[in-house]
Amino acid sequence: MRTLITGGAGLVGSAMNSEFKPSRKSLNLMNIDDIIRYITLNKIDSIIHCAGKVGGIKANTTKPGEFFYDNIILNSNVLEAARITNVNKVVSFMSTCVFPDDVEYPLHPDQMHKGEPHTTNYAYAYAKRMLEVQSRAYREQYGCNFVTVIPCNIYGPNDNFSLEDGHVIPSLIHKCYLAKKNNTDFEIWGNGKAYREFIYSKDVAHIAEWILDNYNDPEPFVISPDEEASIAVIAQEIAWRMEFEGNIIYNGEREGQLRKPSDNSLLKRLIPDYKFVPIEVGLQKTIEWFNENYEDARK
Repeated sequence: MRTLITGGAGLVGSAMNSEFKPSRKSLNLMNIDDIIRYITLNKIDSIIHCAGKVGGIKANTTKPGEFFYDNIILNSNVLEAARITNVNKVVSFMSTCVFPDDVEYPLHPDQMHKGEPHTTNYAYAYAKRMLEVQSRAYREQYGCNFVTVIPCNIYGPNDNFSLEDGHVIPSLIHKCYLAKKNNTDFEIWGNGKAYREFIYSKDVAHIAEWILDNYNDPEPFVISPDEEASIAVIAQEIAWRMEFEGNIIYNGEREGQLRKPSDNSLLKRLIPDYKFVPIEVGLQKTIEWFNENYEDARK
């Protein structure tokens, strides 16, 4: 297959195998004509759509309008361009934040539209939800084989390690790096009690590629391991692996949801023997990559 990977230089896209991973300069996803031209010129027959405007709690709470607009336009353009050019299949990435704040656990796709997302990232979450709606609508009206996936918290090399806009693990790694360098406290938002599921980027890439080849149903495919870890434990693990010997403090600000365990029964049924990269191994690989690429890493 000639597979276009959107967001090919990013966290998940960089872990995938394809010769069609254009940069933002060579493919503007905010311009549908650019996408149509790229697909046509390169005879693209499938797409794994990883691109998006993403960020952590602070970015989502301070720029909700930007997160909504950019993701709605970007996502709509990719799917509409794929329909117009008769692309055989599209696999689009959502996020566990699409689920309602008040919901029963574990998170299952049939709960997605049953309430408001969490207030800290509602705009981004609604834009991501619309990927499922548009994919389902296009499947119903046009017969498009558009599939969606819902990964839990992804981390790994080539992540965005920004202190302001990054997700939890890359931000913690960068904070710890600076705390060690400057001999200051390792300060963490919240109280450390929140639990999250974390998955290494190469695992997500491998599973998404399997989905492209094997999964064609309308139900969103949840990608997550079987374990949760508290932010406090993750912070302590990062500090130990980065040989930080100072104080770890929690400022109690910007608390998100306490837990977001997801229902990965579909994954376990269809790929029962898949072995996830253990969090300790993934953290070590990510920290090593960050240290080796500090000057060039997104931050």
